[in-house]
Amino acid sequence: MPATAQSPTSKAALAGAIGTTIEWYDFFLYGTAAGIVFDKLFFPRFDSVVGTLIAFATFAVGFVARPLGGLIFGHFGDRVGRKTALITTMFLMGIGTFLVGVLPTYGTIGVWAPILLVLLRIIQGIGIGGEWGGAVLMSVEHAPEGRKGYYGSWPQIGVPAGLMLGTGVFALLSSALSSEQFLAWGWRIAFLLSALLVLLGLWIRLQVFETPDFQAVRKEDTQARIPIVELLRTSKLNLLLGMGTRMAEGIAFNTWGVFAIAYTTTELDVPRTHALIGVMVAAAVCVPMIPLWGAVSDRFGRLRTFGLGAALFGASAVPAFVLFDTGSALVIGGTLVVTLGLFYGAMYGPQAALYAELFPPNVRYSGVSFVYQVSGIFASGCTPLILTSLLNAGDGSPWLMVTYIVGMSAVSLVSVVLIAVLARRRARAAAPEPVPAAAQPASPPPVRQ
Repeated sequence: MPATAQSPTSKAALAGAIGTTIEWYDFFLYGTAAGIVFDKLFFPRFDSVVGTLIAFATFAVGFVARPLGGLIFGHFGDRVGRKTALITTMFLMGIGTFLVGVLPTYGTIGVWAPILLVLLRIIQGIGIGGEWGGAVLMSVEHAPEGRKGYYGSWPQIGVPAGLMLGTGVFALLSSALSSEQFLAWGWRIAFLLSALLVLLGLWIRLQVFETPDFQAVRKEDTQARIPIVELLRTSKLNLLLGMGTRMAEGIAFNTWGVFAIAYTTTELDVPRTHALIGVMVAAAVCVPMIPLWGAVSDRFGRLRTFGLGAALFGASAVPAFVLFDTGSALVIGGTLVVTLGLFYGAMYGPQAALYAELFPPNVRYSGVSFVYQVSGIFASGCTPLILTSLLNAGDGSPWLMVTYIVGMSAVSLVSVVLIAVLARRRARAAAPEPVPAAAQPASPPPVRQ
C-alpha cells in the first residue's frame, strides 16, 4: 500500500528531511563563515592564506568531533531508541550555533575568541555526529521493502537544503549590507536565526514514533550490551569498506559546496555574492535530485547507483576546474549546478539505505554513525584544508587538487566493487546445499480414491 502523507513512513521521512535541514543549516553556516568572515574576525594577525587555512582548520575540528558524537549517540540510539537520541542532538546543535552568533571577536577578547570558537565547533560536531545516523534510520526503518532507498534519501535532503539556506542567508545579508556592516554584525543574524529553527525541528520530531526495527529489538531483548564492541567484533570489514565509499561523497560535497566559495572569491576574484548564489542554486537543484537518485537505487541497485556517482565525480573534476578558471560567474554557477546539483545526489541519495543494509538492527545506529562520521574527518572536514594546501603547494594551479579528487573517487569505486563481491560470497555461503536427486526421499504413492 502506498504511504500517505499521514502514514508513519511519510511522517518519519518528512521529519527527517526538516530536522536534518535545520541541523545542517547550523553546521554549514560555520563552513561558509570560515571562508569569508572568521579569518578576518577571529584570526586577524595572519596573512590571508594562513588565516583562511586556520579558519578551515577550525571547520575541520567539527568533523573530528563528529565520531565522538556518533559513538555517544550510536550507543544511546541502539540501547534506548532512535527518537530520544535525535531530540538530544538537536538541542546540542542549536545551543552551539546560537552561541557562535553572540561570540565576541578577537578584537574584543583576544585569544579567547578563537578558543571559544573552537569549543563551540566541537559542540556542533558532537551534535551532528549523533544526528545523521538517527535521522536516516528513522526513515529507512519505517520504510517498506522496495522503497528504502527513496524514503531513506529524504533526510539526505537536509544537507543541500541546509547549505542552500545557509549560503542564501549569507548572500542576502551580504547584498543588503555594506562590507563593514556585514563584518561588524550582519553575519551574526544567520547564526541567531538558528534558535527559531531548532524549536520548529523539536516540535516536528516529537510527532514521530520509534522505528519498528528498534521496537522489535527491544521486544526480543536483543540489544547489544556495548554496541560498538559488538560492531567491531562482527562487522569490521563492512565498516572499513563503508568508509571507503564515503571518501568520494564527502570530498565531492565539500569541494563544490564549501571550498568552491573560497577558491572563486580569493583566487579568481569572483564577487562573494555571486559565488554564494552559485552554490545556493546548485544546492536547490540537488534537493529534488537526491530522492530521485534514491528511487533509482531501489530499482537498479544501491551499489550501482552509488558507483555511478563516484565515477561522475572523478570524471568531472578536470572540466570543472577548467571552467572555474574562466572567472565567469555564470559559467562557475552552471558548473556547480552540474557537479553538485545533478551528479552528487547519485552518491548521497542511496547512501542511507546502503549503509543501513550493512549492519543488523541491534548495532545499526552505531554502525552507520561510525562509517559516516569517522570517514568524515578526512572525506569532509579536512577537504577544504587539504585542497587549500594543495592549491598553495601548486602556486595557485588546481591540478594537484584534481589529482587528489580523482584518486579518492577511485578509492570509493574500489570499495563499492568489494562490497558487491563480498555480498555475493556471503549469499552463496548462506544458501543451503542442494540435495542430490538420489538422496531425496521418494514421493509417497498417490492416495487412492
